[in-house]
Amino acid sequence: MFVANSSTLQFVLLGFSDVPQLRIYLFLIFFTMYLVVVTGNLIILSCIVYDRALHSPMYFFLSNLSLVDIGFTSSTIPTLLSTLLSSTRSLSFPSCITQMFCFIFFGILENNLLAVMAYDRYVAICSPLRYTAMMRHSLCILLVVISWVAACFHALLHTLMATTLHYAGIKHVNHFFCEITAVLSISDSDATPNFSLILSEGAVLVGAPFTCIILSYMFILVALFQLHSTQGRQKTFSTCSSHLTTVCLFYGTIVSVYFRPSSGGDRTVGGDRVATLGYNLLTPMLNPIIYGLRNKAIKRVMGKVFQ
Repeated sequence: MFVANSSTLQFVLLGFSDVPQLRIYLFLIFFTMYLVVVTGNLIILSCIVYDRALHSPMYFFLSNLSLVDIGFTSSTIPTLLSTLLSSTRSLSFPSCITQMFCFIFFGILENNLLAVMAYDRYVAICSPLRYTAMMRHSLCILLVVISWVAACFHALLHTLMATTLHYAGIKHVNHFFCEITAVLSISDSDATPNFSLILSEGAVLVGAPFTCIILSYMFILVALFQLHSTQGRQKTFSTCSSHLTTVCLFYGTIVSVYFRPSSGGDRTVGGDRVATLGYNLLTPMLNPIIYGLRNKAIKRVMGKVFQ
């Protein structure tokens, strides 16, 4: 059971209240980064829509990733910015649960899309002659739809599980948004099944795409070693380097938050906040730079758009 109709139930976000002297500087830093995320990903989206030469599977997946990055960051950073400027840091139960759902949904969706993009690179490098036949438009749409649906079910599962817990009074969330483990740890009832679900079902749903990425790059490395030309190897690897950089940034930070061998009560809150900013703000901010500035086709279209 949960207390959702009680007027006394409030979730107070502690955020970065432990460093009040840095609030204005943190606001300026995070606001600038958020602007880069939104602007950069909108530019990538505009370039892909504008130029028909970019209407290929790789850029179709990239456009979805840009859209997800905007939603992923927008699910938390506006709340963080408002808490840094205002003394009011409380959220109602429905608002907290909605934010939790959006964060989980976009996070898992980005995870799925990275796996789909890895498969696309695998087919392009290991089966270039069959690429057009294998990565047909209907399959691309199907892969994206499956990614969205799987992310939605995962977010619903964990969100609904969180609502079965009992909350009453004023609850202090030791985070800058309603992050699921932070909310579970302040429940008045036993949240052990919820944490177990995160480590089991969550590990499977995150681990399966990650395994797909690892296998894809193993086959890609084999294909690279079979190339006799050093220039050919460099050119082939350059098509994967952007995606590989994003994968390392995303998974490196997300694993440090959710898959450490510790319970919800003894986590290092400061470390969790920094790591969460890593995959929730830093990675979406770097994606337009990684895919835009290192991609000749994107840079060419950007030049045409700005002209």
